[in-house]
Amino acid sequence: MRLLRLMEDIMTDPVNSIASEPTTTSQEKPAPQATGFQEMKLPQQIRQALTDMHFHTPTPIQAEAIPLVLARKDLIGCAQTGTGKTAAFCIPMVTRLLELPQKTALILVPTRELAVQIQEVLRKLILGAPYLRSACLIGGADMGAQVRALTSKPRIIVATPGRLMDHLRRGRLSLREVDMLVLDEGDRMLDMGFAQQLGEILRFLPTARQTLLFSATLDDKTLALAKKYLKDPVRVTIGKEFKAVEKINQASIQITPANKNDTLLNELNARKGSILIFTRTKHRTDKVAQYLNDYGYEVTRIHGGRSQGQRNAAINGFRSGKYRILVATDIAARGLDIPQIAHVINYDLPMAAEDYIHRIGRTARAGAEGESLSLLLPEDKGQWYRISKLLGNKVQGPPPPETVRPGQRNAKGSGGKPNGGRSFGGGGWQKKKSGPPRGRPSARPQA
Repeated sequence: MRLLRLMEDIMTDPVNSIASEPTTTSQEKPAPQATGFQEMKLPQQIRQALTDMHFHTPTPIQAEAIPLVLARKDLIGCAQTGTGKTAAFCIPMVTRLLELPQKTALILVPTRELAVQIQEVLRKLILGAPYLRSACLIGGADMGAQVRALTSKPRIIVATPGRLMDHLRRGRLSLREVDMLVLDEGDRMLDMGFAQQLGEILRFLPTARQTLLFSATLDDKTLALAKKYLKDPVRVTIGKEFKAVEKINQASIQITPANKNDTLLNELNARKGSILIFTRTKHRTDKVAQYLNDYGYEVTRIHGGRSQGQRNAAINGFRSGKYRILVATDIAARGLDIPQIAHVINYDLPMAAEDYIHRIGRTARAGAEGESLSLLLPEDKGQWYRISKLLGNKVQGPPPPETVRPGQRNAKGSGGKPNGGRSFGGGGWQKKKSGPPRGRPSARPQA
C-alpha cells in the first residue's frame, strides 16, 4: 500500500525558498541540522558556486540531508520534486569528490529530462573545479557524443538505467571507483519497471560505497529497494503528507466525450499565460497538440516516443515563450523545471491518484500562484473520488457525474458553455475543416 506522499512543492528545484519542517529518523543520532551553508564547512569552490547560483539559505531537505551525507551516512530522503533535493545530494557529492581525487559518483534517474536538469546543476557547481567533469548518459541522445564524453574520464555520471547498461555492456566505462550512488525518484524508477536494470547495474558497483535514495513516496516496493541496497540508512522526511500547494486554485468541469474539445478551447481562450496540458497516452498527446495547432495556438508536445532532441527543443521552446502551450504525458509530471507555468489542465486524469499532485505541482512554483483544471468524464468518477480523498476532499470539484450538467463548471473562474464537438478521449475523432465551426468562439491564443 502506497504511503502518503509529501506535498510542499512551493519552489523550483534548484531555486531556494522556504518549504516545510523536516523530520529525521535513524537508528543513530543524526548530525545537527545546519541553518546556513557557511556552517557546513564546504570547499571554497562550492561556496562560490552557491553564491553565483543565488543559494543563500538551505532549504529544509538541504539543511537536514547535507550534513548527514557529509558524515558518510546512507540516507533515504523523502521529498517532493521542487524542494531542493537535487542540490541536497549534489553539494555533498562534489565536496566528497574534491577530497578524493580517485573516486567517482553515479546518479541514476528515471527520465531524460530529470537527468538533463541534474547535469545542469552539476555544471554550475563544478565551474570552479574544471578538472572535475560530469557526463549525462540518456536514451534518445547521440551515442557518439556520449562515447566521446566518456573518453574524457568524467568522475560524475548522471544516467537513466537503460542507457547506462548499454555502455556497461560495451565496456565503455567502469563503476569500480564509485564512492557514492544516488537513486533519485526511486519510486518512479520502480513504477517505470527499472527494478531489474537496477539490479544489473548494482553488480558493477563496489559494495563499499555510500548510497542515497530520494523518493516522493515510500511504499513497500521503495522500502524494499532501500533495504536491499542501503546500509543502516538515516531517513529524512520533508513536509506534510499529500498536501497540495496552497497557492494553486484547483478546479474541475464535468464534460462529455462530445464536448470535451470545445470545453478545452473555451478554457484556453479564458486564460492568460503559459499552459501545460496533461494527457494519458502518446497518441492522445499528438492528437491534442495537432488539434490546437490547427486552431492557431502556439503549441508543442513531449512524450516518450519523441527523440531527446525533439523533447529538448519542445521544453526549451516552452520555457522561452516560443510556445504558449505544452501538451505532455506524465513524463512532464516530475523533473520539469519551468517556474513560470500559469495553468495546468488535466485533459485526462492520471492513472495513479498520487500523480495528480505531481501534475498540478508544475504550477505555483517559487512562491507564485497558479491554477489547475481537470476535465471530468462520467467514467472518471471513481478516480476523481480517490484524488479528492487523497487531498482530504479539499479540491474544488463536481458532485457525482450523474448530478452535474455537461459543461457545468464547479469552481471559481469563467469559461463559456461548449456547443458540441468531437473528442479524442471518447467519441470518434475526425479531422476538422479549417476555421472555427459556427457558434464556437475564436480560438486565437492570448498573451
